[in-house]
Parts: sequence; structure tokens; C-alpha cells
Amino acid sequence: MKKIIVMLVFALGGSSLQAQVVKFGLKAGVNFANYQGGNIQNVDFNTLTSYHAGLVTEIKVFENLSFQPELLYSTQGSELKGLGTQIKNELGYLSVPVLAKFYLTKNRLSLELGPQASVLVSQRNNVSLGDSNTFDFAVAGGLSYKITNGLFVSGRYAAGLTEPKRDADVKNAVVQFSLGYLF
Repeated sequence: MKKIIVMLVFALGGSSLQAQVVKFGLKAGVNFANYQGGNIQNVDFNTLTSYHAGLVTEIKVFENLSFQPELLYSTQGSELKGLGTQIKNELGYLSVPVLAKFYLTKNRLSLELGPQASVLVSQRNNVSLGDSNTFDFAVAGGLSYKITNGLFVSGRYAAGLTEPKRDADVKNAVVQFSLGYLF
């Protein structure tokens, strides 16, 4: 009887694993980052052009639904201009977005939405700007299009929910355009 139950569990489990398709890949692209919020007199926040690169996984759950966890190195921050000076604040994060991916067309165009947790791993400033928080949390959303079975392009916006600086009332905001390949 035990053998029958074990065989039944493996048979049912094996068929459900075959229905799920897991693909791994790489992606890289450009970031247009800035700070949102905050009200610092005589200081303007200007877009910082930077990059992101890393690993991507797509786990197909249903025909039109997948989950897409990623591990990215992403540079964000802002250029601050005012009071006769220009300050470049570039923050390097190890980011982990976990997105629900809803296919709008048959395995080509998809809507992505989900949380993103990031840990600060580097910081470059041309002047001291005070302490940075080591954790950043955001909500990300965008569109992705599969050009071929493996090659894809995507555009995404990540709105920060936490403050990247301890002494400033601002949040990260970044627009990302990516090119990637799933194997």
C-alpha cells in the first residue's frame, strides 16, 4: 500500500512539474534614476543616467501567468543642482524584484508588477551627503515583449517606498529599459 501511495504522489507531482516551465536568463539595460518627493530649497533633482545588469528567471504557472524573480546590480540616485554647486549621488544596489507577469497576448506581450527589495552595496558622491540607508523597498511595474522565444525587451518603473538617505525626505524613482535573453 505504501508503494502505491508513493508512486501516486510521484506521478501526480511529476505531471505538475512538467506543466511548470522554468527558464533562466540574463538581462542588462539603462536606468534613468532620480529622487522623488522632498522639498529642499534652491536645489533641483536631475536625472542620473546609469545601468543595471543581472540574472532573470521566469517560472510559468499558468498559460497567461508567470513569476519572474530577478537578481540585479542597479545604480540609482540623482544629480542635485543648486546653491552654486552640482552634486552627483550614485547608489549601487543589489536588487531583487519578484514580479507577477501577466501575458496580454499569446506568450509575447506581458504586464509585470510586484515588489522590489534592494540592499546598498556601493555609494559614490563627489561630496559627502550624509549617511545612506542600506535597504530600499520599491514597487515595480512595466511591460515586456518577447521578440523571439528567448530574446526580450522590457520597460519598467520602480517607485521607492523608503528613503535612501537618513537625513533627506526623498525616495528613489527609476525608469529601466532592458534587453535580455531566456535560455
